[in-house]
Formats: sequence, C-alpha cells, structure tokens
Amino acid sequence: MSIIRDPSLAPAGKRKIEWVKGFMPVLSQIKDQFEKDKPFAGLRISICLHLEAKTAYMAQVLAAGGAQVAITGSNTLSTKDDVCAGLAESGEIAVYAYHDATEEEYWDHLKKALEFKPHIIIDDGGDFVSMLHGDCAEYAEHLLGGCEETTTGINRLRARVRENSLTFPMMAVNDADSKHLFDNVHGTGQSVWDSIMYTTNVMLTGRDVVVAGYGFCGKGVAMRAKGLGAKVIVTEINPWRAMEAVMDGFRVMKMDDAARIGEFFVTVTGNKDVITKRHYEVMRHNAFLSNAGHFDVEFSKPDLAAMATKIDNRRPFIEGYHLPDGRILNVLAEGKLVNIVAGNGHPADIMDMSFALQVMGCKHIVENGKTMAPGLYNVPIELDRQIAIMKSQAMGLGLDVLTGEQEEYFYGTGE
Repeated sequence: MSIIRDPSLAPAGKRKIEWVKGFMPVLSQIKDQFEKDKPFAGLRISICLHLEAKTAYMAQVLAAGGAQVAITGSNTLSTKDDVCAGLAESGEIAVYAYHDATEEEYWDHLKKALEFKPHIIIDDGGDFVSMLHGDCAEYAEHLLGGCEETTTGINRLRARVRENSLTFPMMAVNDADSKHLFDNVHGTGQSVWDSIMYTTNVMLTGRDVVVAGYGFCGKGVAMRAKGLGAKVIVTEINPWRAMEAVMDGFRVMKMDDAARIGEFFVTVTGNKDVITKRHYEVMRHNAFLSNAGHFDVEFSKPDLAAMATKIDNRRPFIEGYHLPDGRILNVLAEGKLVNIVAGNGHPADIMDMSFALQVMGCKHIVENGKTMAPGLYNVPIELDRQIAIMKSQAMGLGLDVLTGEQEEYFYGTGE
C-alpha cells in the first residue's frame, strides 16, 4: 500500500508523466521491448531517486518489464505530490513519498521501500546502500545488485570499496559516457539557470557569477551562464580543471577572492563547507547562494544562520539572511538541489539517456548479478554505446560507419 500525500492529485500527475513520455524515445523503445521479453518477471526493484515525472516513467518501464516496483524520493523537496499520486493510482507500483516530509518520515519512506526485499536497487546518493549495510541489512537477502545515479553516490561507493565493506555489486551509471557527458553537463547547466532565473526574476546578463567546481556539472553551469551573458569566475582545487577552465574562457581564483565579486554563487563540488563564514563576511548585498551538488552542505547554512539577525522568506524558495551591517544574502531552495527543488529538474530528453542506462543496467544485473562479486562496476561499453546509438537515431543524426579496412587500421596493426 502506497504512502502519499493526496490521491486526488492523480490526474495532474498522470498528465505530467504522459507529457515527458513524448520526449523520451529511447526509454519508450526499451519499454516496448520489455513488454515482450519481461526480463524482470518475478523480481522486485526498489528505487530511490528524485520523484518527479521522468522518474515515474522510468518506474513504469521497469514494471512493464515484469518487475514489482517500490519507489521513494531521494530528496523531500524535489518530490512532486501529483506525480506520486498519478504513479500510485493503478496500484501496480508502491509509492512511499510526499513533498516536504520530515527527516524522520524521509527515512521511514526509504525503509518501507526496502522492506520490499528487492532483488535490484536504483540509488541516488547512496542512502539505500548505506541502509542496507546498517539497520536494514536484513532486507538485502535477495539482492543481486544495483545501480547508482550520481557522482556523490559513486564517491560513497568507492569509499566502501577501499574499506572492503561493499557487500553486493553496484553499477556506476553516472560514469557512463551516455550519462555524465550529457545529463551532468547539459542537463545540469540548463536546469540550474532555468530554476535560478525563474525563482529570482533577476537578469543574469552582465552579472558576476561564481561557479565552485569545474567537473562535468560545473562545466555545464559555467558554459550556460557565459551563454546568457554573465561574467563567470570558477573556483577549483584541481590544477588541471583550473587550467581547463581558463582555456575555456573563464577567470579562475580562490573563493576568498571570488566571494567579494560574485552576485550569483553556484556550488557544484560534492564537498562540504566550500563557502563559510569568512566568505559571507565579504559578500555583496543581495548575493544569491545556490547549490547544484547532491547534499545541502556545500555552503555552510549553520555559519550563515549564526551571523544573521533575522531570516525571512522573501519569495518562494528564497530565504533572506539579514546581517548586522544591513546586507542580505539570499539562499535558494534551502541550499538543496536548486534545479530540482526550485525547478523541473533536467530536461526529459536528457534524462531519456540516463534512465535508459538505469533500466538496461538493471537488466545487466539480472543476467550477470549471480556471478558478479561485490564491488563497483562500470556500465559495459557495449551497453553504453547501444544507448548512444539509439539516442542518435531518435535525434535523426546520420552516423558514418567504418569500412573493414578502416577498422583494421584503427584496431589492427595499422599497416
């Protein structure tokens, strides 16, 4: 039995799911094949992802493949109640989530999804994995393995591998080219600025923007800001990425210096305390602080709260922190993922590839999980390439094909 906020919202949620289907041709093609082959017949799959329309459609694709599916949200503020209602209405998929759940409710919803005793998990940030190695270890008795969606989750998995504490195989979906080259760069880049501009109603052109971190997500955020006419500064700890940012046309400096200049700050590092008290002390009045990393720790909210004489809601998803000298610093989306909490998340046509990788990763685990030792695995290159070819075809792209002689030149002796 599902646990959702308001079943009466189901019609609106179903319309949202139906809308994104029209922009996810790869996932739809896979769904058609799954309906014929039923690769998940008799199996249970538990999902912990941002629970909005695109995720809901992926859950339906897995169900079409014969799976029993339980789903919960990986972020309480990104969960859409209408989508939860629309997904739960038929009773075929168990939904345990609602918007703005308390922390206790959040963990209870995750536990409900794991009580399902899944054969496969799809995780976002590593919370499922953490629970299955802790208080919920008993629910892993049938587990074949799982897939991880995010950079942060994979970092947590790599830590477990180093400690030799990961007890089942996991697929590093985020590291596949069909994911990070598109979802992380273009999905994050577009959705971050869509959300910030809609939330603030402030023009970006001519503004000073500080992007903390120049990984795949940071590259997308910086590139889109530049395209919208902003003056972009990048902060980095990695010398190669710093040089890459400069050669891509951005200024690079320490956060201590950038803090004095920036009007918009976007953290995309995956680490904590990138912006702290000493940075707040020198920021400009009305600066905007937003985070596009997984957890809400990249800029220190405790430091800012301790400095503030008053905190108020200035607009939806904008909290104003009033400082003793009269300055106000604006925190967007409570420091959580600004593009999902205060916006619609990544575009459907980008998530088409990411979620195609997820469902095909699940199929790979069904076919190979019993012979896979515990550990972190890359998505097989053949599967990654298959998704890319399907997407290219759906986009109407014409691809050249190597002749036999060219293949021999590339992959043979070259003589």
